[in-house]
Amino acid sequence: MTELEIKQEVERQFNILSRGCDEIINENEFKKKLEKSISTNTPLRVKLGIDPTGSDLHLGHAVPLRKLKQFQDLGHDVFFLIGTFTGRIGDPTGKSETRKMLSEEQVMENIKTYLDQVKLILDLDKINVVYNADWLEKLSLSDALNLLSQFTVSQMISREDFSKRLSENKPVSLIEFMYPILQGYDSVELHADVELGATEQKFNLLRGRDLQKNFGQEQQICMIMPILVGLDGVEKMSKSLGNYIGVKDTPNDMFGKVMSISDELMENYYTMITDVPFERIEEIKAQIADGSLHPMEAKKQLGAEVVKIYYGEEAAKEARDWFENVFSKRNLNVDLPEVELEYKEVGIIDLLVKETGLMKTTSEARRLIQQGGFKINDEPIKDVKAMVVPESGMIVRAGKKKIVKVK
Repeated sequence: MTELEIKQEVERQFNILSRGCDEIINENEFKKKLEKSISTNTPLRVKLGIDPTGSDLHLGHAVPLRKLKQFQDLGHDVFFLIGTFTGRIGDPTGKSETRKMLSEEQVMENIKTYLDQVKLILDLDKINVVYNADWLEKLSLSDALNLLSQFTVSQMISREDFSKRLSENKPVSLIEFMYPILQGYDSVELHADVELGATEQKFNLLRGRDLQKNFGQEQQICMIMPILVGLDGVEKMSKSLGNYIGVKDTPNDMFGKVMSISDELMENYYTMITDVPFERIEEIKAQIADGSLHPMEAKKQLGAEVVKIYYGEEAAKEARDWFENVFSKRNLNVDLPEVELEYKEVGIIDLLVKETGLMKTTSEARRLIQQGGFKINDEPIKDVKAMVVPESGMIVRAGKKKIVKVK
């Protein structure tokens, strides 16, 4: 390749890889790494670590995974690191109290389904799946003390979550100090050129740069991704908060959940969880602003784009048709999600929360009922103390986007 062609390829790859990033530390170093990689035909070594502290992945997890796939598609060597050692400690990032250590058995149980979900995004035949217990368990006490000697207490307590807990007289265990150091050592072990992580991981990613420098390696680029806001528009996407879209949700559920987000979240979701070009996203924004595109239609297009990534174009079309039939045209002669209930009297709050799982908490259910959003066979029931007897074929609605049919 000529010098001009190399520079053009650097810009092409940089534009693809920088999309949706909150911060790159730093951009000039990254372009130099790309230039060296392209001119010498040597792939970059790109690292993403995930601790198996749960069993399900959602679209918030998919943000860095999709970035990893972009590196993969551009011919770079990607390392999907499963924290079989660090996962036992648990990343203290963002936690208000010391996390309990997980057993090795718990960690191994959690990773059983990880790769089945990851393969929905990444080509597992073209990635390196590595486990950090393979090298961290082999560190001697002398090795561990050497790592600790490279950091100061003042460095560690400069972390916002640590300093906040200390100011509130909450304990911070010494093992929690080890977590970012061990994560940084993973980068040394893998000779990482780039590490991906969310904004809340910035402190940990920077420790990787520190250790690589101390070990005489070229420092990695920290590619920091924004946190995906959940369906509630407030908190980060999280299974525990119930504001998530799972990567293994059905097409209909995936589409319906996208339709529940606010109009304000649309641009963020288009940018972070779809492959829609920037130019088209800008066009959609302009069309909504001038009234030529209704926000509901833009959201339907977004839902279809998300489903298409995980299930293909035909499934995306079918999910959109299903949604429009059920929620727009109110045609219930289609397959609805079914739930098996006992045919005995139950309070409507328990029906919503315990029996069908349509609502997460009793307070949410009570509020929905009082606002007229709870319906049985399309008839609203506003009395929070009402009792019903489930029967076969009964249709239960919770708000505009949640519906089940009793078997």
